[in-house]
Amino acid sequence: MVYSGFEAILDDGKTGGATYVDGFVAPVLPARRDDYLAMARAASVVFRDHGAMRVVETWGDDLMRGQKTDFHRAVQTEGEETVVFSWIEWPDKATRDAGMAAVMADPRMQTPPSDMPFDGKRLIYGGFAVILDA
Repeated sequence: MVYSGFEAILDDGKTGGATYVDGFVAPVLPARRDDYLAMARAASVVFRDHGAMRVVETWGDDLMRGQKTDFHRAVQTEGEETVVFSWIEWPDKATRDAGMAAVMADPRMQTPPSDMPFDGKRLIYGGFAVILDA
């Protein structure tokens, strides 16, 4: 089991009723926190415009080191990098599939920042069906 603590740096939307979640874990240098947050705020608008109910971005501030694996190893942090853990809540998988396709085609997402605030090659992400929301 891997567990750690994260500070919420963006919570956009209303929680409750999601049956599908996209999760993301990425390495980010503390010096790039503001750059990351600006990018996340802009992307949140696009996701919400295309059906997402809620976008949450959290900043690692109590990341445990495991014996076999941990958040640092998952994204191969380097030097002073910390970990951002994010998720997007959708009402259902069909809305997510259509919404994600629309997000990827949206002109606002076609020009990534010239200097991305994280290494996309070490980003991990996936889609999850909600099995408990209490």
